[in-house]
Amino acid sequence: MAVFLRRLFGIGKLPREMREQFDSEGIIYLAEFVPVTRRFSGKVPGHRASGAIASYVGSVVFTSQRAVATLSSVPKVAGRTMDVRWNDPQQGTVTAEISSSGITLTVDIAGVDPQFSGQLSLTYKLDIPEDVLTRIPTRHLAFDVPPEYVYRAVGVPHNP
Repeated sequence: MAVFLRRLFGIGKLPREMREQFDSEGIIYLAEFVPVTRRFSGKVPGHRASGAIASYVGSVVFTSQRAVATLSSVPKVAGRTMDVRWNDPQQGTVTAEISSSGITLTVDIAGVDPQFSGQLSLTYKLDIPEDVLTRIPTRHLAFDVPPEYVYRAVGVPHNP
């Protein structure tokens, strides 16, 4: 029933303005309402957890220019967890592994902000066709994220 309600209310659907932006870049692959498993052990200001696992929903987009993943918990709002250009230098606090069974983001949260400690990962569970995997420039990405991405992923409101 939860999946039905998420689809009904559009939780996990790419917002229209984001979709229009990606259309102009040439979408190679788009998946909406993707189940996402978040694993978190550690602390960020306002939250501490030991082995916490939570389920979310999001979207994944590969364009000719970049790879994007979002996380949603309310209708018509999607926070980015990954937004990296294929030709960016492959270095940073987040690594992304893309495979036929989905995408795993692993975050060095202490590297994002010295106030953070512990481990955070997001697993996007989806079947990515082999023809899509051959069209993307790489299956391994590394990039930096702002602290807001970590706060959003662990479910803590952040007001800088």
